[in-house]
Amino acid sequence: MKALRDVFGDTLVSLGSTNPDVVVLDADLANSTKADKFAMAYPARFLQMGIAEQNCVGVAVGLASLGFVPWLSSFTVFFTHRAIDPIRMLVAQTQANVKIGAAYAGLMTGLTGKTHQDVQDLAIMRAMPDMTVLAPADAIEGEAIIRWATEYEGPVFVRLARDASADVFDQEYRFVPGRTISLKEGGDVLLISTGPQSVRCLQAAELLQGQGISAGVLHVPSIKPVNKEEIVKAAEKVKLVVTVEEHSIYGGLGGLVAEILSEASPRRVIRFGIEDRWGESAPNDYLLDAFRMSPARLGERIQKLVA
Repeated sequence: MKALRDVFGDTLVSLGSTNPDVVVLDADLANSTKADKFAMAYPARFLQMGIAEQNCVGVAVGLASLGFVPWLSSFTVFFTHRAIDPIRMLVAQTQANVKIGAAYAGLMTGLTGKTHQDVQDLAIMRAMPDMTVLAPADAIEGEAIIRWATEYEGPVFVRLARDASADVFDQEYRFVPGRTISLKEGGDVLLISTGPQSVRCLQAAELLQGQGISAGVLHVPSIKPVNKEEIVKAAEKVKLVVTVEEHSIYGGLGGLVAEILSEASPRRVIRFGIEDRWGESAPNDYLLDAFRMSPARLGERIQKLVA
């Protein structure tokens, strides 16, 4: 088990040793995102851009045009809100080979509070043409996604939680864009989730098993692109589908699943997530419980639905 921000820093250092074109641009948060590991290893390929996210994006596009592979490092909220215009105009519309390491995504942002908590990022980014949107569940998948994104030619947005979650994959794991992954089979209800919330869904499903409820868990690391047929096939095994995400219930994974199933296999879909409210500044366990996203609270909510 390893914090995803440490995975980000360590993987970039490893990539930098074999790919001299990898560069990192940071917006004055390297000690938080752990991009400072790359700065110490390769100071000549690390650009500290200061609190100037829009300019940071522009410089990255210029470097990409010269053949470099730039990784952007900052908090998610500063990319999706402060720097969204240059990301849209300069990165996505030109299909620039820029990688966005969106750190501190979701609720658990280290007591930074509602000003720094971004739970709208998936909705914003998946609606953007030519943008690949990925959200790893654990350290192993995080490293695999960062390595894949570096080799991929085109814009990539990688949603990275601040802290660690339990590992659900082993070293044999290989990331495939669009693929969904069944973490647990179940006959009563299917939980569809993404990022570290998929791990909490798996823990909730195990709790429900003790209550006599068979809950399946489908992990969606690739929000865009996504294999629609796999989601339809998994949903057709149950009567009830519940999407669970550390994100607003509007426009994120829940919206994606509802769109797919309403077109191909209409059925009841319940969306669990952040219900049109701002976050709070508090410890992780408190926030997960308050927003009813912890395994125990999820188990209680699913039990009521199934009953």
